[in-house]
Amino acid sequence: MKIKFSILLIAAIFLSACEIPGAVLATPSLPSVGQPVVTPSCISREPTQADIDHALTYAGKIFSGIDWVRSYTVETNRVYVTWSNGPLNALAFTEALIFECGYMDSDIDAYFSGENWNTIFANYETYQAISECKSTNKLRLYQFTAQKAGFEYAIKYWTLNDTDTRVMELMIVFPVDSKSLMDEFSSRLFPELTSCK
Repeated sequence: MKIKFSILLIAAIFLSACEIPGAVLATPSLPSVGQPVVTPSCISREPTQADIDHALTYAGKIFSGIDWVRSYTVETNRVYVTWSNGPLNALAFTEALIFECGYMDSDIDAYFSGENWNTIFANYETYQAISECKSTNKLRLYQFTAQKAGFEYAIKYWTLNDTDTRVMELMIVFPVDSKSLMDEFSSRLFPELTSCK
């Protein structure tokens, strides 16, 4: 089954004359065939108010400081929220993905790999996978480095099998020289899986 890709414009925030890293992110489309059909084993692809509320509150108040600017978008199969912080030159992103007929671990393995990573990091000049690990069958962490506009960034990208039809993602991006700050945010977000060892 081919995966169609669509580029999504999430946010464009400027720090002086410099763009926040990855403020324009791309996300791959979920696989879909034909028109959405709600059956006993499938649900609607359209996000519910509960999906929107869950995406908006998923990170709690971690990105609620005055320097964090939040935006969100609701589309078929997803709700995504972006927080950008100009003074820290940092970005956080969460997304609620709806798999209308459910998913298996192999679907998650395929979605978060290869060509989809190229789409997710399309707005970076380069990126490199560093490691990936799981704390349970439900929580995964992927670690990357990336470059944009002459700056090098560390990226942590968590995925959580939230329900039978929902997957939550959360990504944080900080300059590599802000390791202690990234570690602090990681431990506040996912203390059970702050990094891959």
